[in-house]
Amino acid sequence: MAETSTAKKKPAKKPAPKKKPAKKAKKLGPIERARRFVRRVIFWGVFAVFSFALLWTLLYAVINPPTTPYIRSEAHRLVSVKQEWVAIDDIAPVMARSVVAAEDANFCLHWGLDVKAIQAAVERGRGGASTISQQVVKNVFLWHGRSWSRKAIEAVWTPLTEAVWSKRRIVELYLNVAEFDEGVFGVQAAAQHYFGVDAGDLSPIQAARLAAILPSPKNRSASNPSTFTRNRAASIMSGAATIAADGRADCFEN
Repeated sequence: MAETSTAKKKPAKKPAPKKKPAKKAKKLGPIERARRFVRRVIFWGVFAVFSFALLWTLLYAVINPPTTPYIRSEAHRLVSVKQEWVAIDDIAPVMARSVVAAEDANFCLHWGLDVKAIQAAVERGRGGASTISQQVVKNVFLWHGRSWSRKAIEAVWTPLTEAVWSKRRIVELYLNVAEFDEGVFGVQAAAQHYFGVDAGDLSPIQAARLAAILPSPKNRSASNPSTFTRNRAASIMSGAATIAADGRADCFEN
């Protein structure tokens, strides 16, 4: 008896699916191409500006600014200016407390912008809400004068400096670039100019008087104070003692 073949037939291969023809890329019109180009230019422009600002800020975290735009312009106008950099360790601690009490008592409590103070200033319809951090950004990197463009740059750059610099470094920069009289910049030059002493030897009343003239240094004198300046200095002395006692000076003293 013949054996029946048990070999199974191989299943027939399925035909390969037909490839769909690739869609032709849609040609962009001149307007759309222009829009894409503008978007790329804006993106890379913003990226370049931010990178430059970040690198500049990182540099000044470890290197003292050789000058500032405002000091340079005043040096050109006056031919020469007085400024001598001094480390914060060589400045009387009461000087740092005095400027914070005078300009930004909540310096240790905010991240660069004091939102409550800004809201209060808007409700009053006038300025006066700039923190020490904002003033450092203006003095170190930007130009003086009232303009929305400068304020906008300042508002963006300030949180960046707060993220990169310590509070102590911010106060150190502030004390070394602030204007205390026409052509007199920094607390060391100011201490010698008004009192004939070094920044490290300032007394509480001398420190308070220097802080009292900061809003209008060209119109006030620390060595020959008006009644207003004397009263303001007394208030600043009290404020400096208060922030030392309640801990609002800890962020730049420790």
